[in-house]
Amino acid sequence: MTDHKPDTFRKDAERVARDERDIQAGIDRKDAASNSDETPKAMQAGAREYPAPPLPQQHLKKPGVEADLKLEPMYDAPFYKGSGKLEGCAALITGADSGIGRAVAVLYAREGCDVAIGYLNEDEDAAATKAAVEKEGRRAILLPGDVADPDYARHAVAKTLEAFGRLDVLVNNAAFQEHAGDLEQITDAHFDRTIKTNLYGYFYMARAAVPHMKPGAAIVMTGSVVGLQGAGELLDYGMTKGGIHAFARSLSAQLIPKGIRVNVVAPGPVWTPLNPADRPDVSKFGSGVPMGRPAQPEELAPAYVFLASPQMSSYITGEILPVIGGY
Repeated sequence: MTDHKPDTFRKDAERVARDERDIQAGIDRKDAASNSDETPKAMQAGAREYPAPPLPQQHLKKPGVEADLKLEPMYDAPFYKGSGKLEGCAALITGADSGIGRAVAVLYAREGCDVAIGYLNEDEDAAATKAAVEKEGRRAILLPGDVADPDYARHAVAKTLEAFGRLDVLVNNAAFQEHAGDLEQITDAHFDRTIKTNLYGYFYMARAAVPHMKPGAAIVMTGSVVGLQGAGELLDYGMTKGGIHAFARSLSAQLIPKGIRVNVVAPGPVWTPLNPADRPDVSKFGSGVPMGRPAQPEELAPAYVFLASPQMSSYITGEILPVIGGY
């Protein structure tokens, strides 16, 4: 063993410290050259370029009408080619008038599926979704009503069966969201509406649909990144989304003997009427995710195709699929 003197150790240590400072200085120069005050450019990895913040400032009245948005959500996925993944099927989609629901309806139709369009009262938006489905060569019906009403759930399922003779896919997607910065700001009415739409509605729709679904059918639910990691200003909404995740996992176990798969898509920020109808300032919406922008509905819809199609996900049930922009 070589016996090093203490001053040798000190000289070695000083040399290493100089090397570390040299490395640091090189990175500092690169940081300065990159002008870190500028907003990083949003990631564009899709078939076409998508809008990035700053977004047009607009505050919609609830429930939020897509036709009123200055920046139209991109839902039609022109580069997505159908291949019969849902050929001959029928789907019932809640919240299908706009946003993610509309994009899912369009891709389901492109994959050969007839679509029942559930929605609250946004008739103009729902008519646009119906026209988009019919443009794909499939049938569509309109089913206005409140998913939190068990009678509506039974009515929607009955009308779907009457129109198409079958129900192969239920997409629970309708949602209510309203931010609150403090626990005490959430009134009983606010809390009740969030729970009723986001949990009761999902339960009622599933309960009405399952008896009419055959082996190979699927239920796909819309969860959220908020249900995975929480959000201080979306306390009640986050609670319901976490509940949806748990509901899907439990329901999936119950429905395995029936051959019905149950899964969740958990989106991050997506440009739909939901957020402009929630927050007064959406100019920076989606800027906080690593990709630097919100998703567009057409970027979420293929995940719903994947989880609905028996050719693509026959061995997947009880899962939560995050589509969250790099979180």
